[in-house]
Amino acid sequence: MNHEKLECYKELMKTAEETAKGVAKWPRGYSYLADQLRRAMISAILNLCEGNGKRSSRIERRRFFEISLGSIAEVMASLDLAHTFGLLKQAEQERLKSLLKAAYVKINALP
Repeated sequence: MNHEKLECYKELMKTAEETAKGVAKWPRGYSYLADQLRRAMISAILNLCEGNGKRSSRIERRRFFEISLGSIAEVMASLDLAHTFGLLKQAEQERLKSLLKAAYVKINALP
């Protein structure tokens, strides 16, 4: 599939893998944040892929990319909260956000 060739897809998948491993270590009581982070990460990836598959309408394609970008912003905010709550070290937060920012820029540049 075409989306598998996109660097932004690879960056989002790497981020998803790493965040899934990280949230599995969080103490009880933060499942709501872990669930929200997972859902936003899934939305970012799936909307990117669906938009990339839309070849008939540039407007519809762009709409899916915009949803993906919004979900990336939600993931970033979730990482900020995780850091604020002491669930994520600053270095890890910054590294994950760096991957997300790189994907964000690349998605925003897609035609």
